[in-house]
Amino acid sequence: MYPQTHVYFAETVLGKQGDIVTLGSILPDMLIGKDFNHNEAHSKGVEIYNFAGKDSLILDFGKAVSTHGFNPKGLDYYGDEKYLDYERGYCFEKARPFIARTVEACNIPVEMGWWKAHNIIEMGVETIISSTDYYSERIKTALYNRCLINKVDEILRELWKKSSLNFARRVERFAGFVEIERATAESLAKKYYIQMQFRHHVEIDVKMVTKLINDAAESVILDLNDFFNITSGLVKNNIEALLNE
Repeated sequence: MYPQTHVYFAETVLGKQGDIVTLGSILPDMLIGKDFNHNEAHSKGVEIYNFAGKDSLILDFGKAVSTHGFNPKGLDYYGDEKYLDYERGYCFEKARPFIARTVEACNIPVEMGWWKAHNIIEMGVETIISSTDYYSERIKTALYNRCLINKVDEILRELWKKSSLNFARRVERFAGFVEIERATAESLAKKYYIQMQFRHHVEIDVKMVTKLINDAAESVILDLNDFFNITSGLVKNNIEALLNE
């Protein structure tokens, strides 16, 4: 899922707001790079939580990270990997009708279609969530909280001594790479243009992708709340199991 959706979800699961929750909820996507691949970055919640000891700030940070990824099973697990009796996660299953149009709009090979169509669904979800509250403001507040960024940087350097992680630099790069203002289909499509150029060296049709994102939002509107209600309950249980280990 996209950042504002992760903030919403972490707040729902943990029942609290704050810069530490916001930052933890989006951390896995900021970790992806030369130190950690996608799967590794999305499996750090347990490690961070166990490192916390009795430090309540780091404990909350670890819990927020744990709402996001694959281990423990968080939002992206149920969105990408497996949800209920679906073959894959919710976003992949909802993406099936969008594959052909995504291939055309994004100028990509057919074999990349399902993967990128699931991004279209995620962006549709992001527009819905972004319109419901001030999630963009919460993200900006957290990303510009230099004291907190420095604190988290110290924590991660201590935890992963052998890594070359520069968290402050990761935060700066992330803020320029994703939509941190109120998300619309057009604004997300423009950011996606940059992301697809950077990652795959292709140029997408922004107008076509904007239309796809709007259509994706319409396609999930009837069962999105059910997905979040079911998934938040599952993730709460997963985090409680983590606490009791």
